[in-house]
Amino acid sequence: MTTPSTNQQHPLTQQDLALRYTGKLLLRSEIDLDDDNFQRSNFSPIPSIIRRNFLFICQRCGNQKRSLFAKIPCQSCHQTHLYCRNCIEMGRVMECTPLYFWSGESPNWPQHQRPCSWTGTLTEVQQHASYKIVQAVLTAQPELLVWAVCGAGKTEMLFAGITKALQLGKRICIATPRADVVRELLPRMKQAFSDITIQGLYGGAENKDGTAQLLIATTHQLLRFQEAFDVLIIDEIDAFPFHNDPSLLFASKRARKKLHTTIYLTATPRQEHRVQIDRNKLPHVFVPTRYHGHPLPIPTLSMCFSLRKDLKKKNPPARFVRWISKRGNPARQMLIFVPTIGLAEEMTPIIANLLLSFGIVTQQSEVTSVHSEDPNREAKIKSFRKKHLRVLLTTTILERGVTFPSVDVAVLDAGHTVFDEAALVQIAGRAGRSSDDPTGEVIFFHDGKTDAIVHAIRSIKQMNSRGGF
Repeated sequence: MTTPSTNQQHPLTQQDLALRYTGKLLLRSEIDLDDDNFQRSNFSPIPSIIRRNFLFICQRCGNQKRSLFAKIPCQSCHQTHLYCRNCIEMGRVMECTPLYFWSGESPNWPQHQRPCSWTGTLTEVQQHASYKIVQAVLTAQPELLVWAVCGAGKTEMLFAGITKALQLGKRICIATPRADVVRELLPRMKQAFSDITIQGLYGGAENKDGTAQLLIATTHQLLRFQEAFDVLIIDEIDAFPFHNDPSLLFASKRARKKLHTTIYLTATPRQEHRVQIDRNKLPHVFVPTRYHGHPLPIPTLSMCFSLRKDLKKKNPPARFVRWISKRGNPARQMLIFVPTIGLAEEMTPIIANLLLSFGIVTQQSEVTSVHSEDPNREAKIKSFRKKHLRVLLTTTILERGVTFPSVDVAVLDAGHTVFDEAALVQIAGRAGRSSDDPTGEVIFFHDGKTDAIVHAIRSIKQMNSRGGF
């Protein structure tokens, strides 16, 4: 968000302000108006932190944990005030500083007759899911879960529902846990809805004003919205950080209008959602097959007795070396998942030299690593997608939401605690996503099968069985 302007060269009308600020809950520093224009505008304050006896509540993120509140001297009033540490990355919320919402008239979003420019076709099972999404939007059905296997084409299944929402003059947000997924979805949506203004909101985005009728945002960005969206689509509801972060669930519920439709997307629903489905408390539609009609790749297990010792010494396990040298389709790129950032960085030059010795790459620069703290991760992912890179070592940041057409996938130390069942299913789902190469190889290197490994393979086999394979 931008800081307040001292000079407004082109004064904004109330209609302009309504378009920019309706449905948002912001700090004063996030409202780009000088004090005179701010005072003349329809902004209403609410306390940013509420005290109820011994209970503190942050009004932006819903945090109630006392351990996530602290006190700090205030430079304005020279007193000590509470602030919320839980949402500090979005800008400090202090007890003495209110949050503001637009209390003037709301804008009328345009109704688009033919908003969708996509000309592709859906399979029969995709059409069924698409129909369910459209009906949910038409009837303002509060919730619908779309349970679709990795590579089912969830994005394309959304197009008809988004089209219907835009035809009805509704506002839509697609929220996803990770910025990498926002960056991947944004050009696809702009291509499918070429005449619609679409914005991507995430940390580091160039344009964060959030005024478009169709937004694609990280779930953290929902902390700045209140009763903003008629249709809220939450992608990968089982993924970190949305899963297990109460503030993001709180923000997603507050961001939708009173009359709304929320669409949940997942390939690996968590236990609580499966229980709700079994009890008929959560409407859902199930898509058991990939768009190209081929089954999900079933991971191969490779036992490495000295795996931890080898990795500690920065040595690739012998079975991993053997696999590298005898891969079935050496033309495919490789995604190699490792459990930690340190291991990704340390193993990169070692694996690069190994690949050089086998003639799989011609120079070390064809191999690199990427992780959540990598400032160049966007450029590296783009380079891998353009096939300028042959091999990418990665942490779980690439376990879901990104599509590469022809890759083999390996997991080093698949028994590590960071690789739970959902993560392993999603990782396996990175392979075989193209109709031109639908079979990619997936191999888990481990030093003992864990429950997560066993359950992940069982889940993949069950999905294939339900899909008729």
